[in-house]
Amino acid sequence: MVFNWSGGKDSALALWFCKQQNMDVTKLLTTVSEEGRITMHGVDNALLQKQARALELPLQEIVLPHNCPMTTYSELMHNAWQQLKHEDIDTAVFGDIYLEDLRTYRDVHAEEIGVKNIYPLWKIDTKEIAETFIKNGFKSVVVCIDAKVLDQSFLGRVYDQSFINDLPEGVDVCGENGEFHTFCFDGPIFSSPIHYVLGEQVHKSYTPQNDGEEECFIDDVKDWNTGFWFQNLLVE
Repeated sequence: MVFNWSGGKDSALALWFCKQQNMDVTKLLTTVSEEGRITMHGVDNALLQKQARALELPLQEIVLPHNCPMTTYSELMHNAWQQLKHEDIDTAVFGDIYLEDLRTYRDVHAEEIGVKNIYPLWKIDTKEIAETFIKNGFKSVVVCIDAKVLDQSFLGRVYDQSFINDLPEGVDVCGENGEFHTFCFDGPIFSSPIHYVLGEQVHKSYTPQNDGEEECFIDDVKDWNTGFWFQNLLVE
């Protein structure tokens, strides 16, 4: 089976659950931008590669063009799965927790191409997920925040109980509504920690496209009339 790897904490915990259940995960699959960064999370490809090496799993990247419309995204994923099926891979794993519309999209697409989806974290309370993540020695850093719901001071912080305690009321402790995203740099699934240095912080605004095409499908971002802060991570 292939694991749809975002590089963040939920992916890391879901992969750990798979390993505990002796699921045969043989490859990581990640969408990256033309600029060489994990989509939405904004993490540099060099750190993604370090994660894959520390996980001791091969990595397959799908490069998304700038302002990728939904139709192009679906086509690229379909082509990637044709290759995976030639490798006798017919199951995909995701770290999604609650988002029904996202799961529906994934499952409809999976049915079209003849594969099965697995969601190890599905419907587990996010407070329990956060507690399990921290208690078992996983470590991640916050690399992206939705500027509508969190201020810049949350960016670049380690995801720990102190971070959770500081979250404003109404913000999910796992950022399941797209409030924040993380980069996992240590934990029981890694052969060694991924070392990084905090770089600059960048604000980017996203607005709906006006060319008549559908917007790009990127994880759990529903409202593109917003801005995001990104924490650049540098390889140590």
